[in-house]
Amino acid sequence: MLRIIVLGAGAGGGFPQWNCNCANCQRARGGDPLARPATQSSLAVSGDNGVSWYLLNASPDLRQQIAQIPQLHPRNSGRDSPISGVILTNADVDHVAGLLTMREVQPFKIYGMPRVLEAVRGNAIFNVLDSTLVSWRPLVMDRMTEISGPTGVSSGLSAKAFPVPSKVALWREDPQMKDFGSTAEDTVGLELMANTGKHFFYIPGCASVQTDLAERLRGAELVFFDGTTYTDNEMIALGLGSKTASRMGHMSVSGVGGSMASFKHLSVARKIFIHINNSNPILVADSPERKAVEAAGWEVGNDGLEVAL
Repeated sequence: MLRIIVLGAGAGGGFPQWNCNCANCQRARGGDPLARPATQSSLAVSGDNGVSWYLLNASPDLRQQIAQIPQLHPRNSGRDSPISGVILTNADVDHVAGLLTMREVQPFKIYGMPRVLEAVRGNAIFNVLDSTLVSWRPLVMDRMTEISGPTGVSSGLSAKAFPVPSKVALWREDPQMKDFGSTAEDTVGLELMANTGKHFFYIPGCASVQTDLAERLRGAELVFFDGTTYTDNEMIALGLGSKTASRMGHMSVSGVGGSMASFKHLSVARKIFIHINNSNPILVADSPERKAVEAAGWEVGNDGLEVAL
């Protein structure tokens, strides 16, 4: 059985965001049950029915997420985590900072594109990960890679990275270069497949659904997809920032080129929004925007959501 747990459904900063008092955050901070808090984006996946777990990105909220998910708790005396590895989609701070939480003498593997692994390993702060216990394993674009734990035991999972339109991590942007120096390796989507043949897609960052991506996803059983903002200029309109969603490497949920329109004819059986910014009204269960995405066949992810294939 392929098991998936949403550890965090929020975008960078989570929900409510620590320094934001927008209408959404006010409701979440006030304990409104229709505005459920969300930690920063990450999934946990198991291909061996919960014996071992692999994180898809490691958010800054990882310690809190592990505490809230019993399946990820140590099982025996001493240090004995069922988390056997991390698979990175990019080098964004909200996807790699959680690796620092995993520094406590624990063996695991980190998978990612070579350019992403190079960027993370090149930052000296990640030297806190014990090189005798933690190994870095490159993925090859568009090739299935068998995922194994630190001892080499099969996880029952394989992963394929594929290019998606996006951009380089904010902290690596070069303003002097076209596209800020980004390449196809900087942000990828992931296809995770179990030995049973069941598989799903995880795409927390995507600037557009172009023809090749649309054909890849057509008829899929399950897709977790970028739900950062509802409109492209959402953060500007609310006075929360100066960037559009597209400038940040994300596509909007609504609009002619938005995700709802892009998926309309792809016959994806189950579509779940994740990486949802605190400004996005779909986070609030009684909003018209939430009703619109649900009417279009989408679910809004939440922390702790479990899916089995």
